[in-house]
Formats: sequence, C-alpha cells, structure tokens
Amino acid sequence: METHETDLNATKRPVWNAGRSVGARRALKPKQIWEIRFLLNERRRLRDRALFDLAIDSKLRGCDLVRMKIGDIVSGGQIRTRAIVMQQKTSRPVQFEILPDARASLLAWLEHRGGTVDDYVFPSRVDRNGHLSTRQYARLVDEWVSGIGLMRSEYGTHSLRRTKASIIYRATGNLRAVQILLGHSKIENTVRYLGIDVEDALALAENTEI
Repeated sequence: METHETDLNATKRPVWNAGRSVGARRALKPKQIWEIRFLLNERRRLRDRALFDLAIDSKLRGCDLVRMKIGDIVSGGQIRTRAIVMQQKTSRPVQFEILPDARASLLAWLEHRGGTVDDYVFPSRVDRNGHLSTRQYARLVDEWVSGIGLMRSEYGTHSLRRTKASIIYRATGNLRAVQILLGHSKIENTVRYLGIDVEDALALAENTEI
C-alpha cells in the first residue's frame, strides 16, 4: 500500500499537548492562599506577595494583571479600594475590589519600588520600560504552588483568576455576580470556566439519600 508524504509528516509531527496536563487548572483553597502568603512573607518577597494578592482580588487574566499601571490602583497616595481596567481579550471594562491585605502588600511593594502613576506596577527586570511578562508570571505561580507542596501540573495563572470567583459562587450561589466579576460576556462562559455544572451536580447527588 502506498504511503503518502502527508501521512508520513502527520506521524512525525508531535502532538501539541504531548507531556502537558490538559484541562482547567484547580482553584486554590483558602488554606492554600494563606500558606502561599506565609511563604512569600518568610522569603521577604514584597513584589511576589503584592502580585499574588492582586491576582486573587482582581480575578484578572495574566495578560491584564501584568499590564496594570500604578495609576490604575493608586489615588492620592493611597491604594484604591476599587479599580477598573480594560480587558485586553474582550476590550470590555471590568471592576474589582482591593481588600485590606492586598492594599497593605501593594503599598509595601510600591514604597519599595517607587515610580510614577504611568509606570507599571510590576516592571520587567529586562526592559526598564516594560512590564513583567506573562511567561515570568506563570513561572512565579509554579514556584509559589510547588513551594507549599502542590503539583505544578494542576495549577497555573488561571488558578488565581478562578480562586476568589469559585469561593464567591460556593458562598452565595450568585452566578450572575461571578459573571460580572470575571468580565464574561455570556453566563455560559462562566459556567464552563468554573466547572460548576459538574461540581454542583455531584454535590447534589452526594447530599441526596435514597
């Protein structure tokens, strides 16, 4: 039987997800959040602690998080209690809260970092005028989760985006509120993103005795 060249090329081409863990990354649990905070405090990683806290509170995608400027979160020398950014993926604005723990860690970092309202909150160490790259952000997340004994393959930058949204949903059941907080245009996207269709069904089944 004749073998076509295209068939040979197809067999030689590596599978795109070979060796990678595919699927939604797990959200962090409250205990794990505090373990990472303790780890970063112990290592005196001011920038990382501020980045972690802002990631949890903002629920932003990594591309939006690293592009934030000081003026986005600072007003009158104080860290804002609420902020708004334009999402790069959807070109839609999204608002988020900055709670006391995050405000404290951000203030400590910015006092150390210096800069003006036009500078990035988390600058690149390679390009003084640039921001922290999404690749470096992903590496930091790997370092944080492995530092408290979690498997890197099960967590990523989307874990931090999903964490508070998942906690809010489980506490309130208000899917519409979570949709707004994540900046999703369709509620179906929020359902898929949180994986609540499967998790809620299992929870209902577990609580139903026959």
